Amino acid sequence: MDLSSYLSVSFLMSFVSTANVLGALGGLCYVASISMKTVIPLRIAGIASALFFLCSGILARSFPAIFLYAMLLPLNSFRLYQLLELIKKVRAAASSDLSMDWLEPFMTKRKYKKGDVVFRKGDVADQMFLAAKGKYMVSELNLELRPGHIFGEMGLLTSGSQRTASVECIESGQLLTISYDKVRELYFENPEFGFYFLRLVGERLLQNLKRAEDMLAAERQKHSVAVATPNPASDAGSDKRSQGVLRPAYENLYLFARIRGRSRPIASIRAYWTARLRER
Repeated sequence: MDLSSYLSVSFLMSFVSTANVLGALGGLCYVASISMKTVIPLRIAGIASALFFLCSGILARSFPAIFLYAMLLPLNSFRLYQLLELIKKVRAAASSDLSMDWLEPFMTKRKYKKGDVVFRKGDVADQMFLAAKGKYMVSELNLELRPGHIFGEMGLLTSGSQRTASVECIESGQLLTISYDKVRELYFENPEFGFYFLRLVGERLLQNLKRAEDMLAAERQKHSVAVATPNPASDAGSDKRSQGVLRPAYENLYLFARIRGRSRPIASIRAYWTARLRER
């Protein structure tokens, strides 16, 4: 069998047709699509591959190819449109405020009276809250929560799902609640809500960090003022306590000095050791 006829230029050129060239380009785009790691370039390559294969099938009058890629082309185009719309929503969420009023249809109403405890620190956390009416106080932080504030979300992220602070109603009102199971469902079903939730938690952590830094700065300032302007009454009380603690030692030292023949008044001994204590 002579294979030279199959390797001749004329035989190979017989495959060069518009349908085959489009099919080859479609194959290259398909290989590129399955080798990509990001979704949007993958969809674009998939659309190009389907378009080339569809044109090739039409020119070759191949019904299976026409049927298959006529379905894949709009499907890939629709998925690409969804991804681009999602990116727009995420960008809009990044530049907007943290209002979650749109969550109200998924939440249930619950009324509280003044003095009612919404939850205590250490309680098992299974709900997130949105203040609709009234005022509420975070006891440990002395932080007031007004209508529009969202709280109770940190329990979803803590180990053991426990409350990290206590909240008490200080003005009768109404809270909207949503279970953590529903929050998880919305998180995975709605990427926009997931992005909002991450921003909410991040803002809350930054607020807590700033509050802690402010409290630390205030304590440092109080300490520096106390060092600069000592309180005589406080020093006198401190001296009395120190003398009461050291009195047995004074007496022993006095007896020891008497035995060695170098007796000194007990007042001078007390003054000496009080000075040593202050130096330390």
